Amino acid sequence: MRLRRTSEGIELSANPFLRRLLISRWPQWILTVLALAGFLYAILAGLFGTPVGNRNLAITAVWIAWWAVLLLILVPLGGRAWCSICPIPAAGDWLQRGGLMNSDGRQPRGLGRRWPRRLRNLWMQNAGFLLLGITSTVILTTPLVSALMLAGLLAMALIVSAIFERRTFCRYLCPVGGFIGMYSLAAPLALRVKDPAICAEHASKDCYRGSELGHGCPWMVYPGTLQRNAACGLCMECLRTCPLDNVALVLKSPASDLTSSGRKPPISLDESFKAFIMLGAALIYSAVLFGPWAEWKQAAYGIGTLPWFGYALVFSGLALLVIPALYATAAWLGRHAGGIKSIGWRNFLLRSTSGLVPLGLAAWVAFSLSFVFINGAYVISTLSDPLGLDWDLFGTAAVSWQPVLSGLLPGLQMTVLMIGLAWSTSVTIRAISHAVSTRGSRLLASVPTIGANMAIILILGWLYL
Repeated sequence: MRLRRTSEGIELSANPFLRRLLISRWPQWILTVLALAGFLYAILAGLFGTPVGNRNLAITAVWIAWWAVLLLILVPLGGRAWCSICPIPAAGDWLQRGGLMNSDGRQPRGLGRRWPRRLRNLWMQNAGFLLLGITSTVILTTPLVSALMLAGLLAMALIVSAIFERRTFCRYLCPVGGFIGMYSLAAPLALRVKDPAICAEHASKDCYRGSELGHGCPWMVYPGTLQRNAACGLCMECLRTCPLDNVALVLKSPASDLTSSGRKPPISLDESFKAFIMLGAALIYSAVLFGPWAEWKQAAYGIGTLPWFGYALVFSGLALLVIPALYATAAWLGRHAGGIKSIGWRNFLLRSTSGLVPLGLAAWVAFSLSFVFINGAYVISTLSDPLGLDWDLFGTAAVSWQPVLSGLLPGLQMTVLMIGLAWSTSVTIRAISHAVSTRGSRLLASVPTIGANMAIILILGWLYL
């Protein structure tokens, strides 16, 4: 059967077989349970296994194998696909629903309080990601610390689910979800309604409130007005509950969420700062792990020491001051160079920094390639000896470490960075073009931001080469 094309893109859920898979709860539930089992096993490995990071499954399975699949495949292609089977909110979901797979749309359990209005943004999520970023060198290499962090996320998600409505934790607090949500704006996979007019006329809003067919949107998003991937967890509840068959899983143009045609900019201020923080983290990690400064690597590992506080200060200053100042200056120069008076400076800044989403995604992919290819061999040995206790379950415990594609890696990384630069340039120009009337003005207005993007790519390229 040929897939249908809609105004949003190609309707994947028009395929009968795929639609049955998406509507059925079993495939999603099985994958979630398997992910939760792996998550809990990683925690146990970190708590009771060897303290040597590259011999412990808590490190190799989570921060090498899972991270590779997430950054190199799921986020670029599927956006928030991981969120649909993420084990972190699973226990909270089951608590609210009163069972492991209740689908009758009953009144949720728990207190069901609404998240405070002033906190319905990404600032707390940004702070959480910044804190994890500053301490991540130890998290990524020390099994016990990694296990405690993972267990903390599970506990926090469960507590928040018991107090607040739906997936408040995922929407406003989860640092991993915030990372994925930011870069899902560049992904081609999305849930959209086929005809917004049908949603406007439908009074019961089952997709948001729930019905006997399923639950209301766990992410507190009304699908009838959904135009961006960032707040949609691809849980498929709206696809199951819509009685009018007006919700579809679509394959759309990549990064189309970032080129708003209205007067409202494609990203908000808190999202812009999330992009700054993530770009800063990619730069710092690349400098620490692949740069020539051994003292910075020692400082990053020495949590609580005076050098570490210096590292934390540099990390925070780069993410919250230097990079924002760079792009704020570029936006000011671009707005004046283009003679733009139709929109204010803040609106223009947010439009011009929308290109940081594909740029940052490329930076993280390039970083992840080096991290995974250099350390990937550790996964093979720890599969047979997950706790570092001299087991050999699958006969691979003795596989020696060696980097993969080390000769091709720098060229591959530079290719990814160049694609990211070209992609970000296209997004920046298109985002600005909706607010600028003439072609010449829009190009002039884009030049300073594109120049800032080139500077970031040159720094990363120098570190990798």
